[in-house]
Amino acid sequence: MMGKKKEKAAKKSAKKEAHAVPVRKKLKIDPGKPAKVLASRVAYDGKLFRVIAEEIREANGKTAFREVVRHGGSTVILAVDRRKSRKNPLVLIERQYRHAAQQYLYEIPAGKLEANEDRLAGAKRELKEETGYTARKWSKLAKYYPSPGFLGEWMQVFLAEDLTAGETNPDDDEWLELELVPLKEVLRLIDAGKIQDGKTIIGVLSYARRLGGRN
Repeated sequence: MMGKKKEKAAKKSAKKEAHAVPVRKKLKIDPGKPAKVLASRVAYDGKLFRVIAEEIREANGKTAFREVVRHGGSTVILAVDRRKSRKNPLVLIERQYRHAAQQYLYEIPAGKLEANEDRLAGAKRELKEETGYTARKWSKLAKYYPSPGFLGEWMQVFLAEDLTAGETNPDDDEWLELELVPLKEVLRLIDAGKIQDGKTIIGVLSYARRLGGRN
């Protein structure tokens, strides 16, 4: 006959097994089907974005209410200069005030797309307007959703190389400082929590990983 301690341990072990999370050595990437929209209305229509309030039925059959921010789209640029050092290139960084965050942030260049604008074309335009730089070599670096819980926008980070300096042409409401910072210093600031902008962290870490694999 099983003792009380062994019986208790067996029940505890069975409970753990019942709630165990499976270990996957390789994830199956399956976006699945979108939820069925039962009702939809525009809750807010502003200059930069609109908010859509929707009642949906998800794949599991449950009904839910969601408020989604719809934005025209934006593009992100990680511009690097490897002429002085191929292992520790210079990264083009902007410092600008962000009212929503109520502080100055260090960021890589980015901007909203114009109507029906190709993302790469938008990246080239934004880099030139904001920083004055152009680049001869462009490639895709990372694609991500900044906040998929309520924001429908996804962002493409482009890597811009072989830079040439030029004149800036920022928007009227843009005021920013430009600096070329060694990659290792940018990584140090990310580790220290001094760089807090999401697109910058994703872009820089993706590039550092790629660079590490090449050298």
